[in-house]
Amino acid sequence: MAAFKDRLRKGTEQLFRHFDQGTPIASLVLERSQLIDEVLRDAWAMHLGTSQHACLVAVGGYGRQELQPASDVDILILIEPQREGELTEPLEQLVIFLWDIGLEVGHSVRTVDDCVREASDDVTVMTNLMEARLLCGDDGLFQRMREVTGPDRIWDSEAFFAAKTREQRARWQKYGDTAYTLEPNIKENPGGLRDIQMIGWVAKRHFAAETLHELVDHGFLTEAEHETLVGEQTLLWCIRFALHRLAGRREDRLLFDYQRSLAQGFGFSDGENNLAVEQFMQQYYRTVQELNRLNEMLLQLFREAILLRDEIGPPVPINKRFQSRSGFLEVTSPSVFSRYPIALLEVFHILQTHQELEGVRASTIRMIRENRHRIDDNFRADLRARSLFMEILREPTGITHAFRRMNRYGVLAAYIPAFANIVGRMQYDLLHVYTVDEHTLVLVRNLRRFTIPKHDEEFPLCSAVGRRIPKLELLYLAGLFHDIAKGRGGDHSILGMRDAWEFSRLHGLSDFDSRLVAWLVEQHLVMSMTAQRKDISDPEVIQAFAELIGDPTRLDYLYLLTVADARATNPERWNSWLDALLRELYYSTRRALLRGLDNPQAQDELIAQKQAESMRLVARYGVDPEACNALWRKFGLDFFLHNSPDEIAWQTRQVLEAHPSQCPLVVIRPLTARGGTEVFIYSRDRANLFARTTATLDQMGLNIMDARVITTDDGMAVNSYQVLGPDGAPVDDPLQMEEIRATLETNIAEPLETAIKVARSVPRRHRHFPTETRVTFSADTPNQRTIMRLTTLDRPGLLAEVGAVFHNCGIRLQNAKIATVGAEVDDVFFITSDEAAPITCEKALACLREEIHERLERQDAQG
Repeated sequence: MAAFKDRLRKGTEQLFRHFDQGTPIASLVLERSQLIDEVLRDAWAMHLGTSQHACLVAVGGYGRQELQPASDVDILILIEPQREGELTEPLEQLVIFLWDIGLEVGHSVRTVDDCVREASDDVTVMTNLMEARLLCGDDGLFQRMREVTGPDRIWDSEAFFAAKTREQRARWQKYGDTAYTLEPNIKENPGGLRDIQMIGWVAKRHFAAETLHELVDHGFLTEAEHETLVGEQTLLWCIRFALHRLAGRREDRLLFDYQRSLAQGFGFSDGENNLAVEQFMQQYYRTVQELNRLNEMLLQLFREAILLRDEIGPPVPINKRFQSRSGFLEVTSPSVFSRYPIALLEVFHILQTHQELEGVRASTIRMIRENRHRIDDNFRADLRARSLFMEILREPTGITHAFRRMNRYGVLAAYIPAFANIVGRMQYDLLHVYTVDEHTLVLVRNLRRFTIPKHDEEFPLCSAVGRRIPKLELLYLAGLFHDIAKGRGGDHSILGMRDAWEFSRLHGLSDFDSRLVAWLVEQHLVMSMTAQRKDISDPEVIQAFAELIGDPTRLDYLYLLTVADARATNPERWNSWLDALLRELYYSTRRALLRGLDNPQAQDELIAQKQAESMRLVARYGVDPEACNALWRKFGLDFFLHNSPDEIAWQTRQVLEAHPSQCPLVVIRPLTARGGTEVFIYSRDRANLFARTTATLDQMGLNIMDARVITTDDGMAVNSYQVLGPDGAPVDDPLQMEEIRATLETNIAEPLETAIKVARSVPRRHRHFPTETRVTFSADTPNQRTIMRLTTLDRPGLLAEVGAVFHNCGIRLQNAKIATVGAEVDDVFFITSDEAAPITCEKALACLREEIHERLERQDAQG
């Protein structure tokens, strides 16, 4: 055993040396396979001698002789059924031995009849057997297996192609139906190595092709396309090889743990506006995009050859340049694009207006790629091209598919040169889960869904607003350009605004419409930032935002763009809380705009309106108005200013209906208009109440989205927290709500000053995004308070630590806005002194800043 282990170790070390010396990757995967061949043959001889009633067969990737350093070694042991008894023990010892020497073996022991039965039932088993390669043992047994599992016996090429196509679609859906995720799987994601293998499997089953180059001989690939396919496969093989070496195990996910090291290993270095890791990942994403296109084209050609048996239906004319054949669009002549280059855009408009078409014929896709160079400055200056592009934008159907195809075939980047810069561009953070181009196209899709009646239930307000948008094409243009300047240095909103203005004017938009598109691009972040980082219950905040917007039409456009953008940035981080925040800001701003910017609502007027509406609501439940007014007289104006009438009425009822002995009072409301679960606490005020409450909620895995902390004139805390569960959804399970209530009640009533330790660890991904802790202060003069903004790495127990600092420094918290952007938190706290006055002393602010830094650094060191 020691000798075998040493042989594998030395072989692996030699493999790594050859990789560092620049040996071609194709030679390395073959070298690895040959090393394992030798080890397995010797191990077989040691355990089974020269048995003629069994054989050892390499299958799967090992059968193809494509072994990476830590790939599974898939083997099939074929046996004669009558010899099963005598072979059981030596075969068991063989498999144990292989694992003991360090090989991860995927093995099966079958008779020939077993192979036929299992391969007939499972196309994956059939695929493995297709790549079977005899290592040692009974050759006659092996040949019998190959004969009875051939395409003339089971899984003819038509059935095999149909099954593998379904399998690929299912795999793509499992991996999010996109190649452009933060931590892609280089083997299984769309455009990954599995897609290349798919091509090889179909070619082998139908054409008996042993190499990809034979597809050139069969007319499915050009020499240039074959070179591209092999080149892209080579790059993915190199990445996978380096990934296995770096991880020290089989790992096919490009995790954040490895991306920076891989980028350095492949020779990338940080640029002024582009990190090395971003350059490396952009090369990867562009590679899989090209592989995705080749996969689409080849599978369509296979479909024609295998399922249609090259009996393509007669052409159905569409116009002089295009026709339909068997449901796919094709050119009428190979010279169409050279004679009439504008047809490179016309393709996508025809697909929009002819919904019966399934797609573009592979031969025409190839011609589009070969003629993209014709989209030059003269092409872009052609009025026909500009008009056609705007027609695509204005078409009521097919916009999403049109732009996706334009991007996949390289036409979008050719027509809008600035777009080429964002193709495959990643942003190395946890906020953006897609590449910039994919994010942009998902955003356009989201905008489009707001206008489709069957999706009205998803976002009712967005759908209602979308129906009154006068020119949807302006919204789509703003979506296309909102992030187009990412990675160019400077403020991407300003740079993108200039691009959008120029493009709009060149495409015949009026000065008014062009300004609207440019303004939307410039301001596309402002609504989200206002909702998440400012106190939108403050009339002055709403007035300032309304003045920036200017009119209700602009507000409608910006609201839809903001929602579509947020959902396209990271769908998992979109939740009912953010939805409710944006909706509240939209309604408040619309009321301000309709009232008139020169007629802002006074704070006293707003509070009076809220009190009147709240009194009407509590009256439904028989609450005594006198008792209600008596309670409210103890509450400060902040209670009415920062809560809605529904919240005021509900919280008032809880306090008045509770038994006097219920102190602290903890009540859970599963779903509120603000999109979260409300945790309401009415208790004798204590200096560490906020710290203990947030630590308890954090320890229970709840995400605190908002905190409203108020102290009454008689020293009672009226605190309300909006929380979401670990899955980003409100908590509505009665048992879980009762657990939260009981745990909070116990921890809050606990007289000890000891802090509650949050035991949850920092998420793996967050560790790769070191974030500098920054604490800044500003004055909120109209409300007589100080605003503290904290930017730092997101981590469990953060709010509890901040609360402990407030306690130690004698700070009173009035309100908090909790915002997490990727791995970074950007929290805003509205604070005062114990005397409810703004904190103006520089020494006090410096002390507060230093203690927050000290506590968070200590927490990081301990965690």
